Amino acid sequence: MKRLLYILFAILIPTLLYANEELQVADSVIGGGKELDVNKIIMEHIGDSYEWHITALGNHHITIPLPVIVISKSSGFNVFMSSVFHHNDSYKGFCIGSDSGKYSGKVVEIDDMGNEVRPLDFSITKNVLALFVNSLILVLIVLSVSRWYKRNPQKAPRGFIGAVDMFALSILDDVIKPCVGPNYKKFAPYLLTAFFFIFVNNLMGLVPIFPGGANVTGNIAITLTLALLTFIMVNVFGTKEYWKEILWPDVPTWMKFPIPLMPVIELFGILTKPFALMIRLFANIFAGHAIVLGLCCIIFVTASMGSAINSSMTAVSIFFNIFMNFLEILVAYIQAYVFTMLSSVFIGMAQVQPHNHKHEIE
Repeated sequence: MKRLLYILFAILIPTLLYANEELQVADSVIGGGKELDVNKIIMEHIGDSYEWHITALGNHHITIPLPVIVISKSSGFNVFMSSVFHHNDSYKGFCIGSDSGKYSGKVVEIDDMGNEVRPLDFSITKNVLALFVNSLILVLIVLSVSRWYKRNPQKAPRGFIGAVDMFALSILDDVIKPCVGPNYKKFAPYLLTAFFFIFVNNLMGLVPIFPGGANVTGNIAITLTLALLTFIMVNVFGTKEYWKEILWPDVPTWMKFPIPLMPVIELFGILTKPFALMIRLFANIFAGHAIVLGLCCIIFVTASMGSAINSSMTAVSIFFNIFMNFLEILVAYIQAYVFTMLSSVFIGMAQVQPHNHKHEIE
């Protein structure tokens, strides 16, 4: 019973922390006589930013300013902290794009015509910093497991080491080996790295206190990069038979020449696979964060409907937030598993052997 209470308390804390941030925003909006814009609040929390908001104490917001690194056509290379925008609307000709503009929330500079122009931006944003932190955590986990095995080669792992070992072996034995085939050892390092990278980032995204809470795997730039890595692994290391089936498949000649109907369809299929990987991971993680934040906003949307309705909806919001946090922990694993499984399947499909190869082995 005590263990169950500890688990519920651990899940409730993130919910209350989410609600605390929403409360600060909602109070400032409602106190100013404005209508609460739930969509704007959710997008501001999920989106990237040039600072890391920690919490709010009254009217004082505790944030970590991050370095802004931009290259402008007019002023060249510039480096400064994002905190300069707290005191001035602009700094060295740079400012944050207007909410109604094309570059809302991004660093821009104003040209001679008064238009917002986007410089080359290499800034360390919230998602970038979270990516560094989460990658460091993953490296530390891997090194600690490796060190334990070197010191205890004959012992069975327990606790945290045993959990990492269980995840690694389950992915290797149940996903990578059967999906990739005999040549699985060549691709296992990448696939295991992809799994643990996504899993760690998914879990850290559920922790609403620094250094967690960043929407890393819910950022389409991150999922695009992961999908491109799988795309490279599939097509660069694909066998000759694989490319033969794409460029000159075993179909009637009129479907290949003079109009290359089947090769075009096969080439189009090469692009749809990484696209599916990118969208699947991005949409599921993004939607999960949006739902949790949306449930928190129910408390403040019903604030003007009377104490009875507001108190009952607050209880409903907290209950569903606890449920969603449990569900998101499961989703964090499932999405890492699905991405690794699909990547393994795509890589395995590219390891096509000649039709007589099987008989030669036998």
